[in-house]
Amino acid sequence: VQLVESGGGSVQAGGSLRLSCAASGYTYSRYSMGWLRQAPGKGRELVTYINSAGSRFYADSVKGRFTISKDNAKNTLYLQMNSLKPEDTAIYYCAAYGGAGRFRDCGGDYCYAYDYRGQGTQVTVS
Repeated sequence: VQLVESGGGSVQAGGSLRLSCAASGYTYSRYSMGWLRQAPGKGRELVTYINSAGSRFYADSVKGRFTISKDNAKNTLYLQMNSLKPEDTAIYYCAAYGGAGRFRDCGGDYCYAYDYRGQGTQVTVS
């Protein structure tokens, strides 16, 4: 299983970025997929996830600004980030939950269990 994030970069406050996560090695459409982030000096926290039925969850801090989507035909997960703030600065990771929940991150108000995670992409907002 491989998850590869892309699309990070530096942007001014108020700007937008779209992250992508290319997945391979498993039945993509059956997995819940999520985005996590880790700011300097903080734990890794859940940003948003989308389950196999298409239901979405967003952390309060990004609600109304970020949108998660996926393209099952392309095995790709997306995160559209608008109205970015300096506090959104972090390494962003995509993660896949396949039922076992081998790992668990509880850096924010919510916990997210997953089985695979990418290497991350840096987002810097100034």
